[in-house]
Amino acid sequence: MGIPSIKNEDQYEALREKGYSKEKAARIANTPNAGKKGGKAKPYEERTKKELYVQAKNIGISGRSKMNKGELITALRNN
Repeated sequence: MGIPSIKNEDQYEALREKGYSKEKAARIANTPNAGKKGGKAKPYEERTKKELYVQAKNIGISGRSKMNKGELITALRNN
C-alpha cells in the first residue's frame, strides 16, 4: 500500500493549522465535496437525540448510548 493521498491539500493544511489531528484533517479534506460550502445539514441543536445518536454511531463515538442530547452534541463537535 502506498501513502494515502489528500484530495484537498489546501483544506488539509488549513485544518492542521487550526489544530485538527492529521487523521481528522485528512478525513475532512478527503470527503467527496471537500472545500465546498455545504450548509445543508441542520444544526445539531435542531436534530433529535436519535438523529444525533445515529451520527455518533456512524463515526464511532464510544459511550454514546449513555449520553444525553447535550453530551452527544459535545462529542460530535469534538470528534
